[in-house]
Amino acid sequence: MSTLADRLPGRTYDAIVVGAGPNGLAAALTMAEAGRSVLVVEAAPTIGGGTRTAELTLPGFRHDVCSAIHPLGLGSPFFRRLPLAEHGLQWIQPPVAAAHPLDDGTAAALFPSLEDTARALGEDGPAWRRLFGGLAARWEALAPEVLGPLLRVPRHPFAMAAFGLRGARPAATLARRVFRTERARALFAGLAGHAVMPLERPFSASFALVLGALGHAVGWPLPRGGSQAIPDALGALLRARGGEIVTEALVASISELPPARALLFDVTPRQLVAIAGARFPAPYRRRLERYRYGPGVFKLDLALDGPVPWRAAECAGAGTVHLGGTLDEVAASEAAVSRGEHPERPFVLAAQQSLFDPTRAPAGKHTLWAYCHVPNGSTFDMTDRILAQVERFAPGFRDRILRVSARGPAALEAYDPNFIGGDIGGGMHDLDQIFGRPAWRRVPYETPATGIYICSSSTPPGGGVHGMCGMRAAQAALRAGF
Repeated sequence: MSTLADRLPGRTYDAIVVGAGPNGLAAALTMAEAGRSVLVVEAAPTIGGGTRTAELTLPGFRHDVCSAIHPLGLGSPFFRRLPLAEHGLQWIQPPVAAAHPLDDGTAAALFPSLEDTARALGEDGPAWRRLFGGLAARWEALAPEVLGPLLRVPRHPFAMAAFGLRGARPAATLARRVFRTERARALFAGLAGHAVMPLERPFSASFALVLGALGHAVGWPLPRGGSQAIPDALGALLRARGGEIVTEALVASISELPPARALLFDVTPRQLVAIAGARFPAPYRRRLERYRYGPGVFKLDLALDGPVPWRAAECAGAGTVHLGGTLDEVAASEAAVSRGEHPERPFVLAAQQSLFDPTRAPAGKHTLWAYCHVPNGSTFDMTDRILAQVERFAPGFRDRILRVSARGPAALEAYDPNFIGGDIGGGMHDLDQIFGRPAWRRVPYETPATGIYICSSSTPPGGGVHGMCGMRAAQAALRAGF
């Protein structure tokens, strides 16, 4: 890799963004929209961070390397206002947002329609409607509040108070109190499983509430051609607005960057300390050094000779399938991971993009994207346990496998240094790091060093492909006069 000094001799900028994931690109776009000259610096050969697509198994099979399904792609206030369709981004909506199969051969389903979901849940339909209806109906108004720092005065205090009272509860507790049937409880548990935290822990319910509301408000879409289409569109829009992007440029020290008034880092606290720690006072630096990372993931990408032979019809129409059985089983799996264990029956999140996007696989063939949670830094091979969970609900599935690509935490961190120990969410979700992420500051994106900001998923609102961390960090820099 050549140095930035070699590649950009004599250049100066209003803002430099280090890291070209969705948040870094969002920060750069926000600065460019304000008329600032912007440079984005990316260590990898391509932009995208956790939203890249590649042939990981066989030629012609295009797999999303990390993120795959994007309810926040349409639900993010930042993304919604951008003309990304003009730059090639096309969303595909599966008829079923998410399905959750059970051992009796049936499946609970999150349909785009709130009424269809409630109807399919039978006696728990009214409870589902009460729990999700208001949040889904008001998502556009509430999204800026939900997807932002929690320690601030909300614009919609009563609606946010109602969300907070429910969301602050443990997901397992809320599901057992609200629903009577195992089907509805399991569906809620699958949504909560995205939190990457025990379902008995406070605030785990908030993840289920947001994801369920998004399913009814905007759906759980996937990008045509692969998740790479998202950063490609963001990058094209940034260049159209005068921004510059340099790839294959690893930044090891802040001194390597060209002169700029503001520096925004789409990195986690560990990397920020390594790059710019000398600029920070000791208390802030120690806080970043103590920042805790959450469980990792073990991920499989599969090339298949045909679609997954699910027993439940709902799964065949679902973009996402949650494999974990009952609420108790999902809760036990996530609790085991938090104890440093590897569950025999892991909660598996699966996506089957090729059912709805023919660009993902050769004619007649299919892909499957699947991962489970593991302890941070785990070296245990979860391949057989993940495959067994799919086979459990789709007998004959193994016979359709053409090739498997497996990546554990070390491989994922090597692919993207932000995935510390395989943590794809930018840090552990506990009370301290939900409210004080990455440190307890009035503006969490600011650092004590003038002109230095952090804009990664280690800031509010955390993980997910939404760009809100980057947008808010850039807005903070603009308010400060940069």
